[in-house]
Amino acid sequence: MSDFKPRHFAIIPAAGSGSRMASERPKQYLELLGQPLIRHALAVFCESPLIDKVFVVLSVGDTEWNRHDWRGLGSKLVPLFCGGPSRADSVLNGLRAISDQVAHSDWVLVHDAARPCLAGWHLERLVHELQHHEVGGLLAVPVADTLKRDNGHGEVDMTVSREHLWQAQTPQMFRYIMLRRALERARTVTDESSAIEAAGLHPRLVQGDATNLKVTYPLDLHLAEWIMQHRNG
Repeated sequence: MSDFKPRHFAIIPAAGSGSRMASERPKQYLELLGQPLIRHALAVFCESPLIDKVFVVLSVGDTEWNRHDWRGLGSKLVPLFCGGPSRADSVLNGLRAISDQVAHSDWVLVHDAARPCLAGWHLERLVHELQHHEVGGLLAVPVADTLKRDNGHGEVDMTVSREHLWQAQTPQMFRYIMLRRALERARTVTDESSAIEAAGLHPRLVQGDATNLKVTYPLDLHLAEWIMQHRNG
């Protein structure tokens, strides 16, 4: 019997510009509670004993990263200046860059740089529920609102049943080689689960909660601040 125990690596793609935030500074560097937004996301992984190393994938021309002091996050954190034009490109470039550091069966957890409210218990639940799963999976939340499809003119075309619908979150956790091969074949996906699904596999849905929100619009920064202040208080 093999004694091999798979390790867990985090990849945080952070090469985007965050154009919907109406800010000249890339979204991941906007201030949240006195720190760059991305620092909060990175800290959860760097502090977790479940995670062996944390890779943040930055754009080749990123000039903001080195303006900040990241030493407080410890030795797990490794910047990779190999980001691509899309999320999928950045994740794939990151996977290629770490190929000599990971085994094929090691787990990779991909997390949005703009999800600063990830909590330790979110991470623990994901890893615990997926540790023996053949495919892997993702944090997600069952859709609670009534959904409407528009007709292309700003009017309701129909109401869409929310039964069996989930809102995908991150982290999304898959075996290194499985994720890399899936992304090599599906380059236009918007999340890692979609690439795995395109390969005919079925990721597991691990229930998270609404506090793990993604900062997309300016108001989201205030919501994230409120969540983190009240969680800590």
